[in-house]
Amino acid sequence: MWTDHAIWWHVYPLGFTGAERALADLSSEPHRFGHLENWLDHAIELGCSGLLLGPVFASETHGYDTIDHFRIDPRLGTDEDFDQLVAAAHARGLRVALDGVFNHVARSFAGPHEWFRRTGEGLAYFEGHDHLIALDHELPAVRRYVVDVMTHWLGRGVDAWRLDAAYAVPASFWRDVLAEVRARYPEAWFFGELIHGDYAAYAQESTLDSITQYELWKAIWSSLNDGNFYELASALERHDQFLDAFVPQTFVGNHDVTRIASKLTDERHLGHAVAILFTVAGIPSVYAGDEFGWPGVKEDRAGGDDAIRQLFPDKPGDANATYRLHQELIGVRRRNPWLVRARTTVEHLTNEAVALRSAADGQSLVLLLNVGDEPYHFPGEVAEPVVEAHSWKLTT
Repeated sequence: MWTDHAIWWHVYPLGFTGAERALADLSSEPHRFGHLENWLDHAIELGCSGLLLGPVFASETHGYDTIDHFRIDPRLGTDEDFDQLVAAAHARGLRVALDGVFNHVARSFAGPHEWFRRTGEGLAYFEGHDHLIALDHELPAVRRYVVDVMTHWLGRGVDAWRLDAAYAVPASFWRDVLAEVRARYPEAWFFGELIHGDYAAYAQESTLDSITQYELWKAIWSSLNDGNFYELASALERHDQFLDAFVPQTFVGNHDVTRIASKLTDERHLGHAVAILFTVAGIPSVYAGDEFGWPGVKEDRAGGDDAIRQLFPDKPGDANATYRLHQELIGVRRRNPWLVRARTTVEHLTNEAVALRSAADGQSLVLLLNVGDEPYHFPGEVAEPVVEAHSWKLTT
């Protein structure tokens, strides 16, 4: 399937284009997708093959409080503007994925309020946010609505869907929805946001193609910060087990977490994190801005996501060392596409040094990592590496 070669460039459009904080603040008719189109060649030059978009549908504020899934957010532009962006992406060979927020909606949601889920105390909210009302996924009408939304945009040229907060939705709901959608669009790809829980069981019951690999994300930055590659080794063992059920969607940054450059306590370890991402199994994504080493700390407060959802310049500037590092490692991935389902074994392990062998289809690649301040000499039985991760000076 085409996703075996997918490397996503992940964008949060409302922040990227400098859209108004709230739809109610809109006073003109902007056409902001052109701002994003200016960056498509950058994604290609980086080595990516897909554009993973955050919310683009009409919403009250941050995109996850949807009003109407059939309408492009007026802060971004029109349906025609969106069609042009998809056409421009496809002309460059970029697939396009949309963020499907189907667990909850805004209070001003355009659909029937009878679709809202209720508890004994009233409306059911998403994780305590009283402006995000949960939909009742037991209702056939809600299932029909989601099927209609997905097929509508797939019919407009979209290739894939990220399912936001999939963990909050019964797996059986996705199973029923995806059966109908795949009957019409068999090449479409669907991955769900799971932060914790039994990834493999959920993937099997829901029939999702992939699950966000938060366990590996945490192990990457945590092991680097603590100088404890035993944590990474344990996470990679579980990662391999997931491959029996699905190919995980892997990342070291996204729109919901502190940027990797700020998450790492030592900037020299950025190269190590990116090297792990692109040499183990999975369908990887790069969160826009991470390829430049941009900082950004997520905070648990109103507006706490602003620092990680920055406005981008009108056009890309000059490449820096961090960008070239990403290019180099994405190049390794593209020259070795078998890595998508590779099994990774630990060939040598200490707290601060590890040799990881990823192998599949009779091919293998060894990644050597050393986070100590002194050179490390790996045992002679460790094969010659294809990739050797150095300490990189972060350049912003």
